Amino acid sequence: MNKLLPALLCFLSTLALHAQQKVIPLYPGAAPGSENWTWSETESDKNIYHSNAIFNISKPTLTVYLPDSSHAPTGMAVIVCPGGGFHSLSIMQEGYGVVKWLQSKGITAFLLKYRLMHIQGSDPYQQENEDRTRKAADTERAVVADMAIADGRQALAYVRTHAADYGIDPKRIGIIGFSAGGVISVATAYNATPENRPDFIGFVYGGMTPVTFQAPVPADAPPLFIAAASDDQYDLQLVAVKVYTKWVTVKRVAEMHIYAKGGHGFGLRKQNLPTDGWTDRFLEFLTQQGLLKN
Repeated sequence: MNKLLPALLCFLSTLALHAQQKVIPLYPGAAPGSENWTWSETESDKNIYHSNAIFNISKPTLTVYLPDSSHAPTGMAVIVCPGGGFHSLSIMQEGYGVVKWLQSKGITAFLLKYRLMHIQGSDPYQQENEDRTRKAADTERAVVADMAIADGRQALAYVRTHAADYGIDPKRIGIIGFSAGGVISVATAYNATPENRPDFIGFVYGGMTPVTFQAPVPADAPPLFIAAASDDQYDLQLVAVKVYTKWVTVKRVAEMHIYAKGGHGFGLRKQNLPTDGWTDRFLEFLTQQGLLKN
């Protein structure tokens, strides 16, 4: 029985987290560009990594997580974009864990479930591995990435339009992305409108699209926080340095933390390494920028 207790507590905590959460469709009808997608969203841990993942998202949504009672509301909002190679969402350490942490700091969190590549079987991680050598996969991924970025922009516009409904300051709405989710978060700085421009960006071991690599950083690019590890399996620490350099070259605010160890996908996972503290550095960054306040 004692061995089952931690798993039971985790399960009950997850149930409590999702109780009475508001789920908002991002578009009034079918999402533009994917009107013919018919597959259904699935969450499962039956995969090669035995880790909860969400896949086959065809109808993008935002789920609202209001600040919990342990902290006074700050009036700030963060849209959370988990990673997963545009095949799935790594939902535990880059999704549920992140929104729960933000809630505990008095921050309103919005979990973005953006559009993903179609998974033919039941294991998105296996298909992602196979797609690394499938020639057509890169083209398919690029198309879906553009849709996911559009979902990120739509999410920002929704939160700003409805800021008063959630007690949010419309000038303190940001977005944080992990891995593939980082592609979304940093891309929202480009071609932004007053409605969908983020007031700050979190870019945690994120990637970049060819377009954002080539395009100049906007003159009004928001403050950018970057975290990655030098031993990232996909060398995304090199992407982090490139993004940081692009920002500071045009005199925009950026802060970067590259840790010696931590690997890829550390998220909220505790490893007893300095990467465990990136969340504190992020809050310090927001406070220094005058964004996080009671």
